[in-house]
Amino acid sequence: MEKRKGYSLLRDSRTNKGTAFSKAEREEYGLEGLLPDNIETLETQMLRVNEQLGNFDEPIDKYVYLMSLYDTNETLFFRTVIGKPSVYLPLVYTPTVGEACQRLGHIARRPRGLFISINQKDRIKEILKNWPYDNVRFTVVTDGERILGLGDLGISGIGIPIGKLVLYTSCAGVPPEYTLPIVLDVGTNNEAFLKDPLYSGLKQKRVTGKEYDDFIDAFVVAINEVFPKICIQWEDFAGVNAIRILDRYRYKISTFNDDVQGTAAIATAGFIAISRLMKKTFREQRFLFLGAGAAAFGIANMLVQKFKKDGLSEEEALKRIWMFDVNGLLVKSRTDLAEHQKSFAHESVFVSDFAEAVLEIKPTAIIGVSTVGGAFNQQVIENMSLVNEQPVIFPYSNPTSHSECTAEEAYVWSKGKAIFASGSPFAPVTYEGKTFTPGQGNNVFIFPAMGLAIFATEAKRITDEMLIVAAEAVAAQISDEDFEKGLIYPHVDNILEVSVNVAEKIAEEIFNSGVAGVDKPKDIRAFIKSKMYEPDYK
Repeated sequence: MEKRKGYSLLRDSRTNKGTAFSKAEREEYGLEGLLPDNIETLETQMLRVNEQLGNFDEPIDKYVYLMSLYDTNETLFFRTVIGKPSVYLPLVYTPTVGEACQRLGHIARRPRGLFISINQKDRIKEILKNWPYDNVRFTVVTDGERILGLGDLGISGIGIPIGKLVLYTSCAGVPPEYTLPIVLDVGTNNEAFLKDPLYSGLKQKRVTGKEYDDFIDAFVVAINEVFPKICIQWEDFAGVNAIRILDRYRYKISTFNDDVQGTAAIATAGFIAISRLMKKTFREQRFLFLGAGAAAFGIANMLVQKFKKDGLSEEEALKRIWMFDVNGLLVKSRTDLAEHQKSFAHESVFVSDFAEAVLEIKPTAIIGVSTVGGAFNQQVIENMSLVNEQPVIFPYSNPTSHSECTAEEAYVWSKGKAIFASGSPFAPVTYEGKTFTPGQGNNVFIFPAMGLAIFATEAKRITDEMLIVAAEAVAAQISDEDFEKGLIYPHVDNILEVSVNVAEKIAEEIFNSGVAGVDKPKDIRAFIKSKMYEPDYK
């Protein structure tokens, strides 16, 4: 394809170099006079970006600026984010992306991704073909019903697929031209949005039932026809829909649900690392969940798989996992349980208070996936400290306002004994002269590496074994020195190196299990690295 010229070239974010175009390029592509005479390096441009970001106080304003940069100069955007992940990932994804989704109709600049309405069910293939790139390998898809812990945001949830795919590229080098964010518009039950003149989605209540399922099925069929090597990542669907959609397609196409399986893998990685930290075997762990929806179900099932891999029977594994929902402890005597919850209901007395359940079950770890901020109250943490020398506290709900407890609360109420990791980031905490570095169980250590491995190997399926391998690979990168600081996850600034290491292990599993679409190379690591995108001007 002939390269664009003049203003057209400057307005294509994928080819634009801005002030870094060379003298020869400016002459060849008709850019003389359209740019200042001085030719700048990528590093100089990054200095300007950082200085301009410093002019904003609010994270949402920094988000808007960075997304505008993404629309203007893709290379500079990714080079900036990759330069300091600990600074920029919270701005381009959680927690800032939650507010960005809530306010999307009021801060939107340029549409990015595809918006597919249920009214267009019979024209999905034609819509997909409107995308300017014809070899898409990854799509992150949402219907906007359960955005983070914020609820139904309708098509404003497009910020989640956009952000996730930014992380695919920033954290694992998946080339951006192979990615496509999509929101499926089936309406919204958000009354504020239905009344907001700036909400641009369907102004109707959500479609459900068979009509909804038929739309999802039509989408899956169409996207696999248009992009035969596509991998679909489902994101922020309501719990029941998330599980049903995953179960329907996981053995037929290349697909996974990050809320169910990605969260499960990173949580499992944390527990594997913790077992090493505590000098225990993984088989000795005992888990109690607060929340019994899709995320809890995904984590629990992966823990079962890990227990079985380590030698327990399924029955023995299930006995080590307990759940507590809005109505209380899941026990067999309850008659209100969903089908997927019944495996985790046990013969036990019914308890309606979570702090009391801790004393009854005596878990080594509690996992919060309830989206109820503050649910791990002082009594809960103190009870965990009574039944454990080192209580494991995992408030996994996002965003920060929905975290079941803060890092400071966990450390102070446990008198410094807690091993803590959360879904949202928390600053270091000093308690009685000792500084604790809270772990963040961020799926970013799992799904970008999974994406890189799938991209390189052209894997036809995503299996539970691949996810367990990913969890083990993340946990293996925690050193004894990290343990001494209380860290149970790698530092996010090392994300590119971590992703390559994890992708290598996943790729080995893909080749060994026979689901790869390419021949196995002699050097898997070199093969993986050869496929990675680097944000440099060509």
